[in-house]
Amino acid sequence: MRIDAAGLTAYVRDIFVREGCSEAEAGRIGQFLVAANLTGHDSHGVIRVPRYVAWLRAGELVADQTPAVLVDGGAFALVDARYGFGQTAGPFATDLGIAKAQEHGVSVVALRHAGHLGRIGEWAERAAAAGLVSVHFVNVAGSLLVAPFGSVDRRFSTNPIAAAFPVPGRDPIVLDFATSAVAEGKVLVASQGGKPLPEGVLIEPDGRLSADPATLFGPLDGPERDNQKGAGAIRAFGEHKGSGLSLMCELLAGALTGSGTAGPGQRRVCNGMLSLYMTPKAFGSDDAIAAEARSYLDFFASAQPAPGGAVLLPGEPERRMKAERLAEGVPLPAPVWETLLAAGRPHGLDGQAYCA
Repeated sequence: MRIDAAGLTAYVRDIFVREGCSEAEAGRIGQFLVAANLTGHDSHGVIRVPRYVAWLRAGELVADQTPAVLVDGGAFALVDARYGFGQTAGPFATDLGIAKAQEHGVSVVALRHAGHLGRIGEWAERAAAAGLVSVHFVNVAGSLLVAPFGSVDRRFSTNPIAAAFPVPGRDPIVLDFATSAVAEGKVLVASQGGKPLPEGVLIEPDGRLSADPATLFGPLDGPERDNQKGAGAIRAFGEHKGSGLSLMCELLAGALTGSGTAGPGQRRVCNGMLSLYMTPKAFGSDDAIAAEARSYLDFFASAQPAPGGAVLLPGEPERRMKAERLAEGVPLPAPVWETLLAAGRPHGLDGQAYCA
C-alpha cells in the first residue's frame, strides 16, 4: 500500500504528542522518520515507531531533553543528549558543528548518549546544505548484533558511517552506509513482509550463512520482534574491511565520546557520534575546489556501465526515490502499517483518516 507522506508525518507526530513529547519534538520525529522512508531507507523510517514508543514508556528514551554542551573548546564541543530523542540531538549537534566550522574553518563535535539518530545521511545532508563537508562515525552502545569477520559471535552493532561533499551548482555527494552487511532495520523490514534479504548477510552459530530474519529475531510469531532472541548475527560488510571500519566506529563514536561501546557492561542502548565539519574555503579557493570536484564527478559518471549496470553518484538513488515517493506515496507492507495503526489506537487516533 502507498501512504501519503504528509499524512503519515502528521500521524506519527500526533502519536508522540499523545505519548508525552512536545509538539516541536513530535514534529521532528515524524519529519525525520518519514524522510528516511522517502529516500528509500525504510529500515530507519516509520517502522521504528513502535520501538520508540516502547523505549519511551520504559524510560530508555526521555522526551524533550535539551542536549547539554559539556565542553566548548572553540572548534570542538562535547555534547550529552541525556538519552533524549535522536531527532532532537541530531540537529542540535549538527547545527552546533556547522556554526563552529563557519567560525573556525573546521570543527569536531562529539555527541554522547543519544537516542536512535535515524538515517545518519540526514545530518550529512544538513551540513552540505550549509555548504560544509562533513564526516560522521556512529556506534550503538549496549547493542550486540554483528559478528566480526571470521566469527559467529556478536561483538558490535551496525555502526553507520556517513559523509557529504557539497558541490555548488549541483546536488551534494552523500555517502551513508552501515558497516554491517545490512542494517538491523532491513532485517526488521524483511521480517514484516518487506524486501527480502540478500543471501548470506546473516550467519548462524554453526557458521552457515543465512537470509532468514529468524536468524536474528528467533521465531517470527506475531508482529513483535526482539533482536536478542535469535541465535545468529548479522555479518560485517566487505569481510575484514567492514569489520575494521565497525571497530573504528566503536572506538571513535563510543569510547572517545564517552558514550560507551557495545562491549560487556553496557546496559542502556544509545548512539554516540563523532562528527567532523569543514568549510571548503578553509582549504583554498571555493571556485577552484568546486571546479575540481565538478570535473572529477563528470569523469566518474562518464564510466562505461557494465552490462545491466549503472554508474550512480552517492545520494543519487535517494533523490530519485524521494521524488517518486512524494508523488506516489510511501510504500508500507501491511504488517508495518498495522503496527502503526496499533500505536495510535490507545490514543483514539485513526491512522487511516490521516493517510486516506
